[in-house]
Amino acid sequence: MEKLRLKHIHFVNNTSLTFKRYLLDQLPWQERLIGIKGARGVGKTTLLLQYIKQEYHLSDKAIYISLDDLYFSENDLVTFTENFVNNGGEHLFIDEVHKYKNWSISLKNIYDTYPKLKVTFTGSSLLEILNSRSDLSRRALVFNMQGLSFREYLNLNLGTTFKQLSLNEILKNHEEIAISIIKEIKPIKEFKNYLKIGYFPFYDNNDFLYYKRLQEIINMIVEIELPLLRNTDISIVNKIKQLIFIISQSAPFKPNISALSNKIQTTRKTLLEYLIYLSDAGVFKMLHKDSFGVSLLQKPEKIFLENTNFLYAIKYATQNIGSVRETFFLNQLSQNHQVTYPQLGDFYIDENYLFEVGGKNKNNKQIETIENSFVAADDIEIGYKNKIPLWLFGFLY
Repeated sequence: MEKLRLKHIHFVNNTSLTFKRYLLDQLPWQERLIGIKGARGVGKTTLLLQYIKQEYHLSDKAIYISLDDLYFSENDLVTFTENFVNNGGEHLFIDEVHKYKNWSISLKNIYDTYPKLKVTFTGSSLLEILNSRSDLSRRALVFNMQGLSFREYLNLNLGTTFKQLSLNEILKNHEEIAISIIKEIKPIKEFKNYLKIGYFPFYDNNDFLYYKRLQEIINMIVEIELPLLRNTDISIVNKIKQLIFIISQSAPFKPNISALSNKIQTTRKTLLEYLIYLSDAGVFKMLHKDSFGVSLLQKPEKIFLENTNFLYAIKYATQNIGSVRETFFLNQLSQNHQVTYPQLGDFYIDENYLFEVGGKNKNNKQIETIENSFVAADDIEIGYKNKIPLWLFGFLY
């Protein structure tokens, strides 16, 4: 316990509060059990440590622990929690919860035994709260943490203080908003950088090393997290990697499930399982005609990589800028909105707004007769009427 407290103090003291992710001020920290899921590297650990430093600093009422610490290979989490509570502990912050065997049972026991204790935990995007051995869905509030939005990227790298915007604000006031932003930055130049190297907060001025780390994140998902959290057999690792490569080379990918399953030599049902696993893991984003009642047997209309940086890290050919634009738009909108595949246009948002995504010369000819239709256009600083700068949708979180 004493060594873990010393580690806690070290981590908190070395955490900066200069830049904070969007979730820090949005989470209901007062709740008894909060889960934060997300890909490795998006900033989950820093988020916990920032909140501790901001609210508790070095008080004994809070402690940060990581369940990949060797201490927990021989020591029980529930027993540790009992000691923490008996010594005045009020808020337990648990990192890498999926690294602990029977983590869901332990959390359930802690929740039921210590009604005054608050627990906040982080884990892989593949964490299953509802279907875990002890159903935590009635107890835990779980949030997904994406990589940096374009707004966050600007604030982190340029020291700006741009605020989050709602979709309604952008649709109604995009001209005035864009004018105010371009007084401070050159959005088109920064946007091109963001699309390549801005999604994860660990970029360090070396494109090669950054893309290598992104590939390592994907390898870790396939080789470690899928077997651990979805019970996939290690023997199918190469098939899943082959699937990722095939789709990445032509994303957004319009899948022919039969042809694709033949190519990687597996059944249709198994292929659809792989796709869902990779979507849950944050490697892919899948677009369906109807977001309600999506079943295992329903094939997606399009498959995208989860973010544009993955496109540049995996694809071994010249990027199709149209693919990059659509990937960005889907990524940023899907954080807080329902996105489906429309009969006309590119994206249908919240069953209300229709969008075409394209370059600066893109017009609304295809969708001009449809109410609430818009064009998200790249390479423009300021829009006009229903033509809105694509980069501005990076201010939604």
